[in-house]
Amino acid sequence: MEMNQFWCTAPSGRARARGLGLPVAGTPGHYNAITDVAGVEVGTVTLIDGDGPLTVGKGPVRTGVTAILPRGRTGAHIPCAAGSYALNGNGEMTGLAWIEECGELQTPITITNTHACGVTRDATIRWLVKGGFGTGQDWGLPVAAETYDGDLNDINGFHVTAEHTLQALDAARGGPVEFGSVGGGTGMICYDFKAGNGSASRVVQIGGKDYRLGVFVQANFGARRDFTVFGVPVGQHIPEQQLRGKEQGSVIAIVATDAPLQPHQLKRLARRVPIGLARTGTTGNNSSGDIFLAFSTANPGAYGAGSALRQAEFLVNGEIDPLFRATVQATEEAVLDSIISNETMKGRDGNTSIALPLDRLLDVMTRYGRGPDA
Repeated sequence: MEMNQFWCTAPSGRARARGLGLPVAGTPGHYNAITDVAGVEVGTVTLIDGDGPLTVGKGPVRTGVTAILPRGRTGAHIPCAAGSYALNGNGEMTGLAWIEECGELQTPITITNTHACGVTRDATIRWLVKGGFGTGQDWGLPVAAETYDGDLNDINGFHVTAEHTLQALDAARGGPVEFGSVGGGTGMICYDFKAGNGSASRVVQIGGKDYRLGVFVQANFGARRDFTVFGVPVGQHIPEQQLRGKEQGSVIAIVATDAPLQPHQLKRLARRVPIGLARTGTTGNNSSGDIFLAFSTANPGAYGAGSALRQAEFLVNGEIDPLFRATVQATEEAVLDSIISNETMKGRDGNTSIALPLDRLLDVMTRYGRGPDA
């Protein structure tokens, strides 16, 4: 399978798992990102400022906002079929009660740090109203999600503002997606390595037609000893320089597809995210908020304004196994790329989250017969 540059490297030029020659399964879309689902756009605002001892309200700052527009700017007013699932509820993703009730995602998605979740939620409404996009009704219940970045960031300084959120929403674009310490992922840690944003996609064929599925993660979970790369216990071989030294944090995952699915089928996709996470080693510990949302961009006519009676296509349940597999594979790869495509970061009080040493990673993988030459 011939690989393109987007499969192998992030826009920053840092390597991805495929670029290291690791045995990643499945066929990605062009960008190997959630934006391979036509119409999906991603924007980020990254806030990095200051060094040294923590002074609440001043910094150091290591945080940001990620915005995902399911149908892009031009389709922001058109809902998508959607379903959600929480593996462990020690976290937040707003708007899920209404999604569970009506089966629709009606707003953009923002992901940030724990104490900015309400800010980005409210700012999304402002963006929809002032931008003239609307929600197809006189009110909206935006989806805003969070993970905790207080090990590196002045989280109680409330540095993320409504203006930053508006900037992230305005910056949303299709095409390549940056990984690692950007946007909401700026201050995040996964398996006690520096992590943050990750994304991957798969192309599957069902009934003679190609469909695309993409996953976006904000990865901030797991203990070092559990970190597993394609079956290899890598974390056990790199035990030094742990910042947290325990199971802590959360993970948000967004699954997008252009396959025509009903809300209950999208909930089934969201339930497959934990299988992809488990392949990287996590056990879903008590302090982790593991919350997932899946949506479909198919059937825009059925979800836009129109008559009381709508028509929509959907795949039968017996045909969606390839999408289950794609969700698992893309989730696993997205988490790995959030770690691999990253750099060491020093934050508040000199706290340092080290980057995964890629030479050590490849050495361990080779010893287990899973390296680039295997």
